[in-house]
Amino acid sequence: MRTRLGLTVLAVVLLLTSCSGGKKAHPMLDAKEKTFILKGISDLTQVSQLTGADSPNKTDQYGVYGTDLGSMINADDRTYFVFGDTFGERPPDMIGGGGSYWRSNTIAYSTDNDPTDGITLDGMVSDEIGLAKELIPSAKVDYEEMTTIPTHGLYANGALYLYYMSVNHWGDPGKWDANDSSVAKSTDQGHNWTLLDDLKWPGDSNFIQVSPYKVKIDDEQTDIYFWCIPSGRFGGVQLMKVSEKNVENPAEYRYFAGLDEKEAPIWSEEMAKAKTIVEDSVGELSVVWNPYLERWLMTYLNEGNGVVIREGITPWGPWGDKLELVSASDYPGLYAPFMNDKYIADGGKNFYFSMSLWDPYNVFWFKATLDK
Repeated sequence: MRTRLGLTVLAVVLLLTSCSGGKKAHPMLDAKEKTFILKGISDLTQVSQLTGADSPNKTDQYGVYGTDLGSMINADDRTYFVFGDTFGERPPDMIGGGGSYWRSNTIAYSTDNDPTDGITLDGMVSDEIGLAKELIPSAKVDYEEMTTIPTHGLYANGALYLYYMSVNHWGDPGKWDANDSSVAKSTDQGHNWTLLDDLKWPGDSNFIQVSPYKVKIDDEQTDIYFWCIPSGRFGGVQLMKVSEKNVENPAEYRYFAGLDEKEAPIWSEEMAKAKTIVEDSVGELSVVWNPYLERWLMTYLNEGNGVVIREGITPWGPWGDKLELVSASDYPGLYAPFMNDKYIADGGKNFYFSMSLWDPYNVFWFKATLDK
């Protein structure tokens, strides 16, 4: 009897240990004893130009004289650079989108692992005569479907996924109407894309433009977090997630709906219950984990003020005050600052990002230093 009682007590002790302290906190998801540590940004540098005839990549050889955006997807040894409305030849003094041979989206790829001197593009996904081809078609009809803009993408289960918005109409600066947002998939390194029409979000929702990031939970599960904003540049940020294995299943997406009494996140099946985690005018956001700060970083265009950066304790916050990353007075017409956790130096103290300039309507490569 004494032996059986001893074994029972030992089992209870092991069970309590497993329940209370046996599970290791995830550094990307745990807020315990963390405070904000980012003090500012220094050493902002324009490193190079990524696209256009004047860039080292000479993308005019692919019929790309003007384009924008440049969000990135890491897939094995390649990084894909995804561009928005893309044009062929155009007057040298032309500002903004426009020109010949309009494509709503194009994509380039690179195996360049050294961000310090710019990024060398190995090529672009092209048609039979070598011109960068449109990946996701659009009607190109105002008030019907003006264009289809990839807002970001990811690599999951051996395939590339592009999250894109169907733009109904370009409005006043910083404002546009979306029909909806959806996803396209490629299993041949971006040469051909299949539209996943069952995976859509309404055009008036907060889930039109996304920034995804994969978080490995354990050997069995990886979750993908998406920070999301509505169409245009004047909405706040909401959050959704899905496991990598279910990325194509709309029923498996969960929406951050606040915190419970123990400060744990509540994930809802209902998009309508999503809570805003950053209240601001947010355009073209980008979110990555930074190993130097051991915090999340969010960059976006704060319309009228320039490009800003915030640090986050967990994906759902709290998020620190915005700090200036790039001044609009120094770089007029700036937008779309996209980071990639692959392109860092000094353990993440220095980070690199793409950013678009409306004049000359091309994508540039920048570096900045985090000060803590």
